[in-house]
Amino acid sequence: MFLPFLRNNGYDVRVEESTDVYADADEMTGTDLVVQCVTMSSITSEQLSGLSAAVVAGTGFTGWHGGIADSFRASSDYLHLVGGQFATHPGKEPCERQGDETDNFLPHVVSVTDLGREHPITAGIEDFDLHTEQYWVLHDDLIDVLATTTHPVRPWQPWHRPATSPAVWTRRWGAGRIVVTTPGHSLDVLQEPNVRTVIERGMLWATRTASES
Repeated sequence: MFLPFLRNNGYDVRVEESTDVYADADEMTGTDLVVQCVTMSSITSEQLSGLSAAVVAGTGFTGWHGGIADSFRASSDYLHLVGGQFATHPGKEPCERQGDETDNFLPHVVSVTDLGREHPITAGIEDFDLHTEQYWVLHDDLIDVLATTTHPVRPWQPWHRPATSPAVWTRRWGAGRIVVTTPGHSLDVLQEPNVRTVIERGMLWATRTASES
């Protein structure tokens, strides 16, 4: 659904079916933005080195949900690049579960941070409600958090106080910009106006030409 947006904004879009392109230095050097949609999977050291080098040199890197925040779980170097990793999405009360993906759909709020209210990706966006997977993210402190979501204490869960996770963050890495948006499990979530706006603005902000301005 984002291909028309990119093309309308002047991007020459190329769709790849594997991460092999990351190891192609010539191709990556000419790439201004990578929009990754790879959940779990694996990545070779050559591919990751190519991606990392491109980002350090100025290529933008972005994505949403598991396509960027739950990629290449076995790669600590990928986690180091992105700055945060999906850990879990807490589920409904056991008695309400039906054995399908909706077991993990919970109503929750995405709250824009003070930084987010001033950032071009999230400026003008108010806190908003979603009913979908609520990502619990493990992260370092070199990310700039634009929005958060809080996992409340629930009787059937083991934690003892609310836990707040980043829902949207950016990261400067060398000359490159990284943007991660954790909502986006399904098309209806991506079509939610706030989610869609954040992703689209994130693409523009992360792009090499934006980072050079």
